[in-house]
Order: sequence, then structure tokens, then C-alpha cells
Amino acid sequence: MPLVVVPTPLGNLRDITLRALDVLRDAELIVAEDTRVTRKLLYALGIGTKEIWSYREQNAAAVTPGILERAAAGLVVLVSDAGMPAISDPGSDLVGAARAAGIAINVLPGPSATLGVAVLSGFPLRRFTFEGFPPRAASARRRAFREALAGHATTIWYESPQRIREALADLGAIAPDARVFLVREYTKHYEQQILGSPEAVAAALADPIRGEIAFAVAPYEIEAEPREATGGDIDARIDRLLDEGRSVSDIAKALVEAGAGERRDLYARVSERKRRRGVSVPLAEDQAR
Repeated sequence: MPLVVVPTPLGNLRDITLRALDVLRDAELIVAEDTRVTRKLLYALGIGTKEIWSYREQNAAAVTPGILERAAAGLVVLVSDAGMPAISDPGSDLVGAARAAGIAINVLPGPSATLGVAVLSGFPLRRFTFEGFPPRAASARRRAFREALAGHATTIWYESPQRIREALADLGAIAPDARVFLVREYTKHYEQQILGSPEAVAAALADPIRGEIAFAVAPYEIEAEPREATGGDIDARIDRLLDEGRSVSDIAKALVEAGAGERRDLYARVSERKRRRGVSVPLAEDQAR
């Protein structure tokens, strides 16, 4: 028997397919990310009670063998909370494990926010990439945007409502004129579509921001990433700033803002550079470190 991957509606229940309804009714076991969400969906679709197992990143190792054992003997269905399972979803690991175990796998077509925002954007789609969720840390997020834009193709991203402003700000920092198309609450009653620069899109989002978010970025000619400063470059800049009469603290702060390193390390480097030039570091500055 196969493991069947069944997409579920993103918001509008009428987006369920007739084939998906048949498979959900016939399922001997349903594997879901959140069993509560799936039970509500089954009742809303008129299917009623089914055996449902939770499958999440936190318990995947423990429950995968049992799921594969059931799939070898009967019809097991994999669903996500909304949309296509395995897309930015732990279900991809379960599909891989089933493949390795020789279990047949079927994937039903259905709703996908990835393809929805891609087509709605009107951006070139002869070639595009799905990048998933950007990293949470600002520096890593900017690096991810820069690397993705260097591919000169439309890119598709997901983001949480809590971090979308920060993500758009980081995108705008490296690509201020990029064309962004954002969809909030795709297929739902309060769906919102926004097209513009990163700054303009962020400004069009009303607080508090709620709901699922996907956005596309059109192909963009990204500037080359600045060359990483060498130790000699940093020392030369320190010397120039010292010549200007800048304090150790001010110089360290300027170097941090330029991405030259961590403040503590740079403070120590500036202090040592100043001592080598025969100038003592004032006690107040030394204590400020």
C-alpha cells in the first residue's frame, strides 16, 4: 500500500479536490503536523473521526518506524496544517524514509502558496527558486537574500508575521529597488496583495500583522558583496581615524557598523594600535570596554 501525500486547503475549504476527499475517507491512518487542526478539517469536510498520528520535527525519529510499518500494510495519508506537505515542512523527511524503505508514494496535486504567489506576482517564471523561510539572524538573512538574488531568477519566500518587517528591511538594505510581491492570507477572506519596493511593501502592512505570508522577489542585479577587510585594511583605517582625533570607543563603534568584527575584539585592537603609536589610552576609555 502507498503513502499518499494529500495537500489541504490553505484557507478556503472548497479548494479541496474530489480525489483528496476520497483518499482521506479511505485512509486507515492520517499523519499530521497538528492533530487538532486536522481533526477540525476532517469534521468540516464531513469525514468525521479517523486515526491520526502526530508527526513533527521533534518526534519524527520516534514515530517514523511505526508510520512506515503501517504504510507497508495499509493506506497511510500525510497532510500538513495547510497546503502541500513537505514544502518547508518535516514531511519531506518522512517521504524520504518511505522511499528508502521501498514503500510506494503518491502525491496528489493541490493548493500551494509557493506557486500561488509566484504566478500572482507576474514576475518571470521561466526559472525561479523557492527559498523557504529566511534565517532569523539579520546578518544571515542579508547573506541569504544576497546569495539568492545573485541567481538572477525570481525567488519565492515564506515569512512569519512577527519577522516580515525585519526581513523586508534587510532585503531593502541590499536591494532597495527590488520589486517585491507579497501575499498575506492567500485564499482567505482577508487576503492582501502588495506590490512595490521592500520599503513600500512593509509600509502597506497594517499593524498588528496577522496571518500566513509569502512573497516573491523579481530578478535583481545585486551589487558584488564588499570585499572582506583584511587585518592590514583594518589597521590602516584605525590609523586614519586616530589621525582624525577620534576616541577608541568611537573608532570601535565605526568598525562594528562597517562589519569589521565584534566590538570587544575591535576595541582591544584599536587600543593596542593607539599604544603602539605612543599614545596612552585614557582610563575612562579603558573602563568603557
